[in-house]
Amino acid sequence: MFRGSMVALITPMTASGDIDETALEALVSFHLENGTDAIVAVGTTGESATLDYKEHRHVMKRVVDLVGGKIPVIAGTGSNSTAEAIEMTEIAMQDGADACLLVTPYYNKPTQEGLYQHYKMIAERVAIPQILYNVPGRTACDLLPETIERLASISNIVGVKEATGNLERAKEILQRCGDRMDVYSGDDATAMELILMGGKGDISVTANVAPKAMHDMCAAALAGDRETASRINAALEDLHKDLFLEPNPIPVKWALARMGYGDERGIRLPLVPCSEGIQPRVLAAMRKAGIEC
Repeated sequence: MFRGSMVALITPMTASGDIDETALEALVSFHLENGTDAIVAVGTTGESATLDYKEHRHVMKRVVDLVGGKIPVIAGTGSNSTAEAIEMTEIAMQDGADACLLVTPYYNKPTQEGLYQHYKMIAERVAIPQILYNVPGRTACDLLPETIERLASISNIVGVKEATGNLERAKEILQRCGDRMDVYSGDDATAMELILMGGKGDISVTANVAPKAMHDMCAAALAGDRETASRINAALEDLHKDLFLEPNPIPVKWALARMGYGDERGIRLPLVPCSEGIQPRVLAAMRKAGIEC
């Protein structure tokens, strides 16, 4: 249903931590101009954990309005409360999102049956297309391939963002249910290989700062052109790694501030701005990727 480079958009903020409306508008324009295939608004990279309810809804709706139907908008509506996830998913549908991305319930550590019932209930209550999101390194909760296969039988669960970086895991998911749901990478470093294996795209942090290159790489991989995809990806490899030298989205917000989008101090506690020690590495990775900064 959705294809290519889908940016996990940051939520730009001022130095005081308020949402930076001017930078948000500029960022959406930047992605529309540079080939981004879809925008994920207020996912975990968008600091959904520290936006309050009104801010969360505002940013989702603002991105929908700014995009104006030119590309799909996927709203991050996951929660460790099933009732809250249902409510946010209903709101996203009302506000015009094309789909929702639902991270696994963090901290609770549900069983696989609990995960199945969580996602099943959300899908049954809200008719919007939904994408599962598995990132156990951040949630302490692992959505296993056999549970994903069970969920693939639900018609409006249309995809899964697999962010473990484990290509054997991705291969198993593709074999189990790739004919019934789309599989997306959530790990930029292994995204090219996952797409060449049959994945349909990448929900990307790197695309925040290198949207055209990520679009071109994903397009080449989707076309089965390993040579072109590899050439493009080689220039991005350091970004894929160095944007995670500190917890996401700390480095990518610093990188975007260098590019003129937001304030490098614009991040909410308990996250803090990018430390000076890693800034030269991030800067070098940006320059290797051909980013003007």
